Amino acid sequence: MNARNIVTVYLKELKDSLRDRRTLLSMIIIPTFIVPALAFTVGRIGSQAIARARDETAVVMLLGGEDSPGVVTALKADPKLKVLPATADWREQISDKKIRAAVQLPERFEYGLATGAAPAVVVYNYDGELKSSLAATELEKFFRELRDKTAAGYLAERSLPARLLRPFETRRENVAAPEKVGGNMIGSFVPYLIIMLCFSGALYPAIDLTAGEKERGTMETLLCCPVNRVDIVLGKFLMVLTSSLSAMTLSLLSTALTVLGVGVATAGAARGAQVAAAKAQAAGVTIPLIDPAGVLGVLAMVLPVAVFFSALLLTVALFAKSAKEAQTYITPLAFVVILPVVVGILPGIELNARLALVPLLNLSLVCKEMLSGVWHWHYIALIFGSSCVYAAVALAFAVRMFNREDVIFRT
Repeated sequence: MNARNIVTVYLKELKDSLRDRRTLLSMIIIPTFIVPALAFTVGRIGSQAIARARDETAVVMLLGGEDSPGVVTALKADPKLKVLPATADWREQISDKKIRAAVQLPERFEYGLATGAAPAVVVYNYDGELKSSLAATELEKFFRELRDKTAAGYLAERSLPARLLRPFETRRENVAAPEKVGGNMIGSFVPYLIIMLCFSGALYPAIDLTAGEKERGTMETLLCCPVNRVDIVLGKFLMVLTSSLSAMTLSLLSTALTVLGVGVATAGAARGAQVAAAKAQAAGVTIPLIDPAGVLGVLAMVLPVAVFFSALLLTVALFAKSAKEAQTYITPLAFVVILPVVVGILPGIELNARLALVPLLNLSLVCKEMLSGVWHWHYIALIFGSSCVYAAVALAFAVRMFNREDVIFRT
């Protein structure tokens, strides 16, 4: 193995890749501009859709209530509700999203309120549908306020204070540091984003430097050079690793700058971030932050995973005879990569010695802890060490496959 030859091959592949528009697209343009833009666009569209759904007047259907005119009148007077008369197909109308919800007033409901023996009110909705859930919430709020008002009337008739309804209050206070709050909020999402960026950043260069060269007929020319086969594969590997780390770094940097810009604009609109922070502190609200040391720790933990991805994709793509065939091989691999990361996001999955040895899942779990400011050094050492072992095995396997003529010249 000759370091000078490795650098020469690496620089040659880097120069060729930078001339390729598709490589620039996958390594720079998409992670730097398109990924953050898509993320914020989707988030903005989602928040606007939810806001519009909240502002819309909820169309609901009233079932019964003929003997409770006072309650029906108050319900129809609610500005957030549009009450329609009952029809026989009300269930189908909710399922077909023609109306949002329905409320069943039991017989003699108003009489029951007056005597203190009112039966239960039933609200029908479409579980999992946003607008239906919002309508059901508005209906429940109306009847909850009616219940409290009726109970207060009972007490007033008996000359009892209204505070008997609420003899005490409860309040919730956060005891965790802002860094822990912020890390817990985004700690599950950040590892997913980083892992997918590392994978996607290495994807196209790995295909182009192996199956792509086979398809163009340049692989044989490179192998004829007086350079050791190991030096060639390591030079190609370094190029794929550079693309993987560049895609991840540029995307995270672009996202951070975008978030910072949005935060500055928001703070300016609110007459300064200090005013907003003071108001939040006075209101008992914790502003989530991210531990900078945790961010650096996550980037360090990602390095062996990027090496693992680069070597693995380089090996898988080498078996293909064309770029199209390589994409066919790698597509199922993407689902294998996503699965352990998604498992790490699930609630109740805690880091332990056994899970610390599971590739990608261990990274997802430890990154969440590190971003929260929690440093389990024994688990961190175990995860980093096992990730390095997996990366070394993948790289050794890639070198071995490059030394097999039946793989290189597969037809």
